[in-house]
Amino acid sequence: MTDLHDLTLTEQAAAIRGRAVSPTELVDHHLRRIEETNSELGAYRTIDAPGARRAAAAVEARLAAAGDGDDEGSLPLLGVPLSVKDTWPVAGLLFTAGSAAFDDRTAPADATVVGAVRAAGAVLLGTTTAAEFGCSAYTETAFATARCPYDLTRGAGGSSGGAAASVAAGLAAGALGSDGGGSVRIPAAACGVVGLKPSRGRVTPAPATDALGLATAGPLARTVADTALLLDAMAGSTPGDAAALPAPPPGHFRACVEREPGPLRIGALPPTAAQHPEAALACRRTADLLAGLGHHVEEAPPYDPAEYLADFTVLWSVLAAAVPVPPEREERLLPLTRWLRARGGEHGAVRLYAAMASLSATARALCRRYAGFDAVLSPTTDQPPLPVGSSVDPADPERTYLRMLAHTPRTPLANLTGQPSISLPLHRTPDGLPVGVMLTGRLHREDVLLSLGAQLERARPWPHHAARPVTKRPGRRAR
Repeated sequence: MTDLHDLTLTEQAAAIRGRAVSPTELVDHHLRRIEETNSELGAYRTIDAPGARRAAAAVEARLAAAGDGDDEGSLPLLGVPLSVKDTWPVAGLLFTAGSAAFDDRTAPADATVVGAVRAAGAVLLGTTTAAEFGCSAYTETAFATARCPYDLTRGAGGSSGGAAASVAAGLAAGALGSDGGGSVRIPAAACGVVGLKPSRGRVTPAPATDALGLATAGPLARTVADTALLLDAMAGSTPGDAAALPAPPPGHFRACVEREPGPLRIGALPPTAAQHPEAALACRRTADLLAGLGHHVEEAPPYDPAEYLADFTVLWSVLAAAVPVPPEREERLLPLTRWLRARGGEHGAVRLYAAMASLSATARALCRRYAGFDAVLSPTTDQPPLPVGSSVDPADPERTYLRMLAHTPRTPLANLTGQPSISLPLHRTPDGLPVGVMLTGRLHREDVLLSLGAQLERARPWPHHAARPVTKRPGRRAR
């Protein structure tokens, strides 16, 4: 018999609606799995067992009152257990943003996107381990280290590392993350799940703001269909948002998964000397698969990370510096965060504006460079999941920062342009480590990316069951 946590998000929702499993049974099952697994995986920062059980009981009461009625249309996530990255406030729970500086802060209200998934019927199990202020491409915090469930000696990526690990290991059916430079796609690649960065303006950042235009909420799930279902629930804007797109019709993105994308023009970025052979192989195999599916695949023009690095660093450091930390708690911050805040504090308004203007010009140039393609193909990261601690040099945070960007040179591009970008778990190394393949689409065309991703998933299915966390030893393959 299939364990409940091995069911996909869509299957769990169907089991609830079909009365094959009760919401309380499903939630209790996930809570037991969290209790058994989280200490070694480092996925959750806060577990809200009482709140999850109350929400599950409310779903049961709703189902009983509805009789045989179907809530799929109005409540597509009814009874589904989700996790939320600890950079999104969840009412009544600790809201640390991954930082010991806020180890006693409680969120007074839900973020708007958190309220949206609650309104779609989801049950929230708790908040997941996040990199401090979302600043790093790994998730190694004062509280815990989020680990890849396929090899616990390796990291889960960042900054939504705990969110990705919770989904990959079956500690949640899906998760809310955030992505300002790859923070959904990087951990999705490291943990062997699907991660989508939506278009700028697709999901509101409220009550926060993203005046610099880099970050957005994004879903993580084990299938493309599950990812689309989450995006349907998350999409929406709020007055005052710096960017806002009209809300799509109910079920719009989930419907895109069911239709073929038609022949598309795909640009494959050329491999670089820094890429691990398995990352390059993942793209070659995906390019061949796309061609076999009837798409026109050709090599895309290269780019140099130096085109954006200096100006991106200005924005990234200002974002870190803008977090209001009480002076007496600054010493609690991690070395990388302190270094970024010091850098950000050195930039005046004129330098910040100049960097924003320069990045806008860079973004337009990049869009023109790849305008002939419906999607651009590349590895999500240049290496498989990295060993825990390998990115961090506590004595030299600048070196840490440069190591981090060298591992993820392509993910920030979609944050600069505002385009949608998805990481798909289409490849495994010979010893079982996941390698993500990234497709970046045209602005506002998540529908095409989801349709294309689902086509690839049907053609080369990846495992949908939850990973069984292991520590690899010589001669032992990850399960």
